[in-house]
Amino acid sequence: MNESGADVRLHGVARSWGATTALSGISLHVRAGSFCVLLGPSGCGKTTCLRIVAGLEQASAGVVEIGGRDVTALPPAQRGVAMVFQSYALFPHLTVAENIMFGLKARSVPKPDRLRRLDRAVEILGIGHLLARRPGQLSGGQQQRVALGRAIVAEAPVCLMDEPLSNLDAQLRAEMRREILALQRRLGITMLYVTHDQTEAMGMADQVVLLRDGRVEQDAPPADMYSRPATSFAASFIGTPPMNLLKLSHEGMVPGTGGPVLGPPRAAATLAGIRPEALRLSDHGIPAEVTHAEYLGADTVMVCSVGAEGRLLARLPGRVAIADGALVHFDFGPADLHLFDAATGHRIPQPA
Repeated sequence: MNESGADVRLHGVARSWGATTALSGISLHVRAGSFCVLLGPSGCGKTTCLRIVAGLEQASAGVVEIGGRDVTALPPAQRGVAMVFQSYALFPHLTVAENIMFGLKARSVPKPDRLRRLDRAVEILGIGHLLARRPGQLSGGQQQRVALGRAIVAEAPVCLMDEPLSNLDAQLRAEMRREILALQRRLGITMLYVTHDQTEAMGMADQVVLLRDGRVEQDAPPADMYSRPATSFAASFIGTPPMNLLKLSHEGMVPGTGGPVLGPPRAAATLAGIRPEALRLSDHGIPAEVTHAEYLGADTVMVCSVGAEGRLLARLPGRVAIADGALVHFDFGPADLHLFDAATGHRIPQPA
């Protein structure tokens, strides 16, 4: 049996406490059966947004719809959602099997149905050998799978995850990312996933909603957010290393250099954005002085100073041996240049 996902829509959702505002008029649409990541720095409102969808917090304004139903005033149990918390929220005195079935028992689901759902979750997650253990006897990855099992047995069309991998080491995080994505694809459920890690967002999501200070900064597929960031904040948040943002003079050059011209002459201050991986060493282009080069195996990240006070990162394939203090030039393709208004951060349209 496969679940089928449900659309999730937020219309002007806001949340505030006195003078503190966590969300300011959030509107978004998550398609049924898709994987949506709510991304952003700490304090941007992503967990508050998720908890409002779950019904664990009430919106100060706006409407929440799940599967075409207005659930704004409904309690969590009537919303058709399952949730996986950052802390896993497992009961230490219960066995793995009892933890997985706890919510079903609380909702008076008949025992044969509980056991059927348990068997299905155990098969999907491969945790049959853990059923008699208690959480204190499990590793972090095993506890994560138990928390996922509890979400699976709920057979809800929408699953909400609040930074579920933040307590795991890097290698296990990568493994669990693959497992969670495979689980979502297999079950066909709608997933809303909160993280501050843009690697998780880029690697898992169909849709990324980037939040900043309680507002939607950009809502797009990950490839679009990478190739066409809507703002300088989005440009700097997505990508490893982040996009270079160089302030330009009114003549369109990096101050302190004699060129090249990166943007059109403009009275308002402009930022030129270039991704580190788009840069290549050349005998012409942006002049730079190498500050430091870090060899990472597959590539080398060069930290350079440009002009009066600019800083440039270049990600070059393989091992590049250039001494600190060396003078170099970087070139790039026309499509790799992004321009932003320095005051508003908004993208400046460029001629085709």
